[in-house]
Amino acid sequence: MNKKMDRRAFLKVSGAATGAVVATVSAEAIPLVGDGILNDKENGFSASHFGAVRTEVRNSRMENVIPFEGDMHPSTLVEGLPARTYATDRVLYPCVREGYLKHGYKSDRSKRGSDKYVRVSWETAYDLVAKELKRVYKDYGPDAVFGGSYGWFCVGSLNNPQALVGRMLGVAGGYTSRTCTYSTHAIRQITPYISGTDESTAQPTAYPVLIENSECIVFWGCDPINTNQIAWGVPDHKSYAYMKELKEEAKKRGLKFYVIDPVYNNTGMYFGAEHIQVRPTTDVALMLGIAHYLYTENLYSKEFVHKYTIGFDEFKKYLIGESEDMIAKTPEWAANICGIDANVIKMLAKEFSSKRTMLMGGWSTQRAHHGEQPNWMLITLASMIGQIGLPGGGFGLSYHYSDGGVPMPAAATGNALSEKPLNGSVGAVADAENKAGSPGLSGISVNSKMDGPWKQRKIEVIPVSRIVECLENPGKEYNFDGKTYKYPDLKMAYWAGGNPFHHHQDRNRMVKAWQKFETFVVHECFWTATARMADIVLPATTEQERNDITKSHSNSYIFAMKQAVKPAGEAMDDFDIFTNILRRFTAEQVLAFTEGKSKMEWIKSFYDASYTKAKNSGISMPSFEEFWEKGSAHFETPESAKKFIKMEKFRKNPIVNRLGTPSGKIEIFSKKIAGYNYKECKGHPMWFEPMEWLGSKVAKEFPLNLITPHPKYRLHSQLNNTWLRDLEEVQGREPIWINPKDAEKRGIKNGDVVRIFNKRGQILGGAVVTEAVMPGAVRMQEGAWYDPQEPGKAGTLCRHGDVNVLTPDVGTSELAQGNQATALVEIEKYKGELPEIGIFKAPKIKGV
Repeated sequence: MNKKMDRRAFLKVSGAATGAVVATVSAEAIPLVGDGILNDKENGFSASHFGAVRTEVRNSRMENVIPFEGDMHPSTLVEGLPARTYATDRVLYPCVREGYLKHGYKSDRSKRGSDKYVRVSWETAYDLVAKELKRVYKDYGPDAVFGGSYGWFCVGSLNNPQALVGRMLGVAGGYTSRTCTYSTHAIRQITPYISGTDESTAQPTAYPVLIENSECIVFWGCDPINTNQIAWGVPDHKSYAYMKELKEEAKKRGLKFYVIDPVYNNTGMYFGAEHIQVRPTTDVALMLGIAHYLYTENLYSKEFVHKYTIGFDEFKKYLIGESEDMIAKTPEWAANICGIDANVIKMLAKEFSSKRTMLMGGWSTQRAHHGEQPNWMLITLASMIGQIGLPGGGFGLSYHYSDGGVPMPAAATGNALSEKPLNGSVGAVADAENKAGSPGLSGISVNSKMDGPWKQRKIEVIPVSRIVECLENPGKEYNFDGKTYKYPDLKMAYWAGGNPFHHHQDRNRMVKAWQKFETFVVHECFWTATARMADIVLPATTEQERNDITKSHSNSYIFAMKQAVKPAGEAMDDFDIFTNILRRFTAEQVLAFTEGKSKMEWIKSFYDASYTKAKNSGISMPSFEEFWEKGSAHFETPESAKKFIKMEKFRKNPIVNRLGTPSGKIEIFSKKIAGYNYKECKGHPMWFEPMEWLGSKVAKEFPLNLITPHPKYRLHSQLNNTWLRDLEEVQGREPIWINPKDAEKRGIKNGDVVRIFNKRGQILGGAVVTEAVMPGAVRMQEGAWYDPQEPGKAGTLCRHGDVNVLTPDVGTSELAQGNQATALVEIEKYKGELPEIGIFKAPKIKGV
């Protein structure tokens, strides 16, 4: 008989043996270890950007997570979920900056980051937020409230804080939002002009096709082995199974791999790829050198260029030195810029043109000054090679993102990682194959369906990475994507589900600019650098502390997200926080936000909508009750998806299957872009000298080129406050890779703490001396939490290693206005007393 022992009975029995010890145990104390050992574990189901998991709860604590059995190659990152739930830096109560609590929007904003916090009740917090929103709306109008909250937040369809903050502000009175992303700012703006679609998420040729047909695969500025650990939806990591198969096939038939990158990355190591060490931000010069050789040696595909592209003649003149700078872009010219021997450039040209070649481009090359150019030039190069639309050839710019290249069921609502159907529907093809496919899954919308004045409101937007420039220059005109706009005069910001004091550039400039906000409200689970700069901090639940629903990024699954444990402290779901703020407005506005549904009713409505679509398409799905009990619903992948070839239909018939460009073809020369008359983005791809690179004057003072790839043991800044950081940090600092030659010049040894600096700021890091990074370049992952030695003070030392202290906040060009992720720096061995890391401890709070 396995009965649970009552707590009181347990204390009574144990008390007889231990006497006075029992008197020290509070009735509200954490359950005793013995109690948990005697009780069975409670198993649940949840999901994250790192994968789906089964949760194990015992002792009222989430003790462990087990990767979902459908995840063939689970990531280590899921193991950080329990630690994150109980992190010592959890925001447990509503808190208000002391100066703001006393003086409101008239407080000394220079004290953000250093001021103390005061615990307040939820009712007080709601009142403060609602009162401030009403004041700003009255005094300045809706455009003065910035609600364009950005970040990776969570995977839930209901508790999507960015959708919810927009929904709440839209109902309350309006706001200014944002467009684009820090990940894909330049590529998503430029590629629709070139190929007619946003190539950052366009579906690439399926892996089975590559495995069977490719002879040469080029990883150009991408690291899919590393970055496919995570996904915008929930990853099921099927790409790793295909990459293993690709590696095995390569052994059988001599498939060649190249990695073109300043760093020999995880993917290069896995495939044993030949490393082409290109100087950071000079990829366009290298591509031009290859293109010049293809043209002059008559190795390019005249047929493809003539039939499927437009504007090659204008580009050709630039390529051979008959226009613009009047310089021929020979391999020798390129070698002087990119640092690769001219003979190697010629070898690459011959290799790419003689073999079935897939150019796998990443997003790293577009996060740089003139970031529009690399992807434009890569598509141009692929066009000259002439294999676009053929099995195993062409290009793909999303293999590194969310299991790109994995065959997947087509969603009835549209695939999150898909190319627009060119002739007929992928879903229709799936329909014919025994009803394989997926109904997809909807989520809560930014816009309410209820009638009211909010339906007529026009929401202004700014490019997401121009927020600091906007704060510094209210009313200033700026160019963006062919039009001229004016920056709004922002007075208040409401952030939920993001960490701008991680993902934005030039941290010290940002610290100063942020003082322009009269009020800054943040929802957070943890005391991040962003939370510590807020006036009002509202504690939010984590994914494992609430109910929700989501799907895999591959559309193969819908997942239940069951609450595993009670919220920490007084944390609340974002949905409830926004509902309670709107209760300070009108009942009509509350109804517009909730649409009269409870949270569980919302979750069920998302599933029911998918169920109806599935039923209409002949796809089998369990009832909601069955689904919720099991934790997942699975959808089969049609065989046709395994044969998908990017632009195959376009190649077969470019008249019927036109691309979404004005000409219907690949636009090597764009009349639209040329008509904008921009100085830094002309009508065809070009080499523009970056503001900071190893060939610039700035390199005389700061001779090392810092590159900032995605981290291995976190998602941007997520999970940095868990034990996972101990797997790679050096003396508690973010590691920085440096070549032995560069380290020797500076007297730096492996394991030393170093100071990395330029005119924008200074940070500490831990030296990793390795030949995996080329001379002249240093590698430091983005996402380490900003930890200023003097909080709130611009110019102070970051003790932990936030690379965005050093990166410039200058737009890529007038076209995309994107962000940059590289910088020139100098490094020296740190000789002072090593400062203690402070960012992972909650600040002292009055009233606690």
